[in-house]
Amino acid sequence: MTHDSIKLFLESFKILTDVEINSFIQMLTHKLFKKSEYFSKEGETCKQVAFVLSGSLRSYYNSDKDEEITYCITFPNSLVTAYSSFLTAQPTQENIQAIAETEVLIIQKMDFEVLIQQNPNWVYFLKTIAEQQYIELEKRIFNLQKSDAVKRYANLMKNQPEYIQKIPLQYLASYLGISQRHLSRIRKEFTF
Repeated sequence: MTHDSIKLFLESFKILTDVEINSFIQMLTHKLFKKSEYFSKEGETCKQVAFVLSGSLRSYYNSDKDEEITYCITFPNSLVTAYSSFLTAQPTQENIQAIAETEVLIIQKMDFEVLIQQNPNWVYFLKTIAEQQYIELEKRIFNLQKSDAVKRYANLMKNQPEYIQKIPLQYLASYLGISQRHLSRIRKEFTF
């Protein structure tokens, strides 16, 4: 069942009651994104959060040279949104696009706000998520600055082996902060 994954995810925080989780689940809508379809586009205001059931999404922005810079890849059992846009109700500067066919559960911001008004546990949950996102961002920055590309690729292989081969080379190289040619050389060092 599609709701089992989100239920386990929410339960893992040990913040919300079964009643609170079930209220959340009732507000979710199911959506399937085709490869290359967008969850969120630059210039739009993001008013929803998605929980990824299968597939993967990439978050990217366009550089001054009009290059697409992939800075985040979201895998199953994770939440995704254009976070600053979601919080501020301002247009986003990022794009969130399906790398492959991706199945998600979506909650609208207005529904989430109802939950927050009804119960302070949701405020604590959001605080916990925000803290986790900050820690992940910090790890990513340190990883890019301290580790070489081989170690970054090895780490991704260790944590997401089933998806690494499905991500197009140009997105993966951008995410790792290297050229496609360099990534091709690194991949030859790993046996699948």
